[in-house]
Order: sequence, then C-alpha cells, then structure tokens
Amino acid sequence: TEVLWHQVQALTMNIWIWFVRAVLRVKPPELLGPGCDTQHSEDSCCFVEILNAGGVDQLRASSGKCWATCGYNIMKEFGGQLVPQLKGALPPGFVVVRNKAFSINYADVCIRWGLYESALKYVGWPIVPGFDIAGVIEAASEESGYAEGDRVFGCSLFGGYSSRLVVPSRQIMRAPASLTFEAAASLPAVAATALHAAHLAGLWPQEGFIGSNRDVLVHSAAGGVGDLLCQVLQLCGARVVGVVGQASKVSSCKANDTIDKSSEAWAPAAKRLAPEGYRAVFDANGVGTLADSYSLLGRNGRLVVYGFHSNLPRVDSGLGLLSPFSWLRMSIGLLRTPSFDPMDMTLQSKAVLGFNLSFFAEEIEMMERYFSQLGEWIASGKIAAPPVRTFALQDVRNAHTALTSGRTVGKLVVTL
Repeated sequence: TEVLWHQVQALTMNIWIWFVRAVLRVKPPELLGPGCDTQHSEDSCCFVEILNAGGVDQLRASSGKCWATCGYNIMKEFGGQLVPQLKGALPPGFVVVRNKAFSINYADVCIRWGLYESALKYVGWPIVPGFDIAGVIEAASEESGYAEGDRVFGCSLFGGYSSRLVVPSRQIMRAPASLTFEAAASLPAVAATALHAAHLAGLWPQEGFIGSNRDVLVHSAAGGVGDLLCQVLQLCGARVVGVVGQASKVSSCKANDTIDKSSEAWAPAAKRLAPEGYRAVFDANGVGTLADSYSLLGRNGRLVVYGFHSNLPRVDSGLGLLSPFSWLRMSIGLLRTPSFDPMDMTLQSKAVLGFNLSFFAEEIEMMERYFSQLGEWIASGKIAAPPVRTFALQDVRNAHTALTSGRTVGKLVVTL
C-alpha cells in the first residue's frame, strides 16, 4: 500500500510539473539558487537537492543551509540529511569528508522521477541524492582508523551531491595515490552492485570455479555496472559475453565476446555463443529482455535482476520530464513484464534473483566484505575504473540528461 501511494504521488507531481513547464510554459528556475556559492567553506557546504518529483528543473544547488550532508542510515544521529555544524567531537565511528567528486547513477534519475522507493521511504522530499563520493578526510573520530588529510572514497546512502559529508567510517576506504578522485568516485556503487550480483549467481567468493558451465551474459556491458561486472566475473573464472546497444560502445566493452544489438538480434547471437545456455545472465533492462534472458539460462542457471531501464523513457533533451504519455508507456511495460513459474524453475533448475543495495543499510558485514575485496583488487591492479566523463557542478542537470540519453559509456562524475 505504501509503495502504491508513493507511485500515485510521483505520477501526480510529474504530470503537474509537465503541465507547468510544457503547457503553461513557465520557465524553470536556474540550478544555482539565490546567493548560492559553489565554493566550499569552513562553516557551510554546497549541495544539490531534488525538490520534488519531475524533470531536471527539480535539481537545485544551495549553500549556507547546513555544514554537511549525510545518508539516511545516520539521519537519526544528526537530525536529518542537512547536518548543522557539530559542537564537540565526532561520535565514534564517523568521519567528515571534504568531497572532491561524486558520480551520477541511474538511481539518481529514478529518485528525481519519484520512482526510487528507498528514497521516498527513508527521506522524502526534498532529498540530497548521491551514493558515490571521493575526497579528503577533514575530521575523524579516534576509533575510525582515519586521520585528517587521508584520501578516501566510498558510499553514502544518499547525500553524495555535496561538498562535505558525514559518513560512517565503515562506508569508506583509502584511495591509492594512483587513483584520481574522479576515477575513485566512479567505483563504489557499481563495484558493490557487481560483487553482489556475482555473489547471488554463486560465482563469488570462490576458491575455484564450481560447476562445468563458465559462460555468463551481461546486458548493458559498457555501462558503469556492466563494465565492473565484466571485470569481476572474469576474475571469478567466467567467460563473459557482453551485450551493448550501439556500435560505438563495442570497443570499450571489457567482455570476452561482445554483441552489438543495434546491428543484430541479441538473443540468437547469445544462443550461438553459448549453445548449452548460460550459468548466469545479469539483466538491468527489465521488460525488454527478461523473458529472453531467462530462456538463455542453462541448467543451474541464475537470472540476476538489478534494474528495469527498458521500462523507463530515454530523454536526451529538454527538462527530462515524465509526461502523461511516458506514464502510459511505463504502465503498458509493467503489464508486459514476464512472470516465472516456480514449477518450471524447479524442473529446469533455474532461479531468478533481484536486489536493490540502497536497502542494505543494516548489512554492515556484507558491505565491509565488498569494500575490502574492491580495495584489494584496485591496489593489485586487477580491476580498473570504468571510462569517466566529468561535469562541473553547474552542469549537473546536463549530466542527468546525458545519462538518460542511452548514449553514455562508463560513468558520469561531477567534480567539486
């Protein structure tokens, strides 16, 4: 019931904003609010918040309202996402990060459209979005294991679009000197997603590859998560077949074999490359590919679902609004979403698994394990950051538009 109510609210606000901008032709406000200073200062931070569900016009930069921001999992300790200047020492286990870069994830766009349940459930409107951060420690509690000046990167459960954050020390790790802040900010969320997906598929952690089938299929293999999945799965001993949507993305794909679905039907091509079926298929597309992905599984195969991008519109210009027609298309897409028969799954030894890491605030041991593995692989050079395209803070709206165009490769990062 709560989820349905949230979607009714999102529908109402999106259509209202669409009516105001597209029909009444009311000019959207500038990104930088009155008196907004994008320069970081000792007593305040600059941050970008989403005021309500709608287009990129709902992104608004502010300064002087708070000293720092934080994620939803520690809002009780600090009175909300906007943290006032602290009096006295930091609570045990916390650090203050002077943020130098944050990445743009598709989840941020879904938050802006009002379609991201954890954001609505734990924060509401307005919200400072953002998961990935990279910067320098400004202050640290004695128990944190960090000191002022340490270069770090990690995750915040929202709040990342900010020049200063308070985060639990368990959610960050040291950044090697060879890793730029931009590259570091591109990694945490996509790497954790890739590791959890590989874990659900039974491919990590393993001392040795278990099972005879080593073939796996990755959709959107040139995107942020797809790039890391290709690397992680190969480290796990798998042969990776990647699917990309444009010929221009083939060269950047790190899979062993790449299918360009703009030039050939991807499902028959995938079948030719693995006639016995796949050990795992990793699908963030949703209704457009789920049925075929399931049919391509071999015995003991697992379909791992972590997104529904094909259910959502591509927007490469304007304000990125969800019009009434967009909602109608999404509704039709939901009706076309396949269901999976438990009897069939049992007889064919197949499984379907899904997840959303933004709900994993209490999975402390799990996330620490993922960060530890990520840090080890980065330090040893076994994985590399995905291709990064950078934006200035003033261009964060353009970054959102670029991400929803479907033409980007790797990760989009905003520098501060």
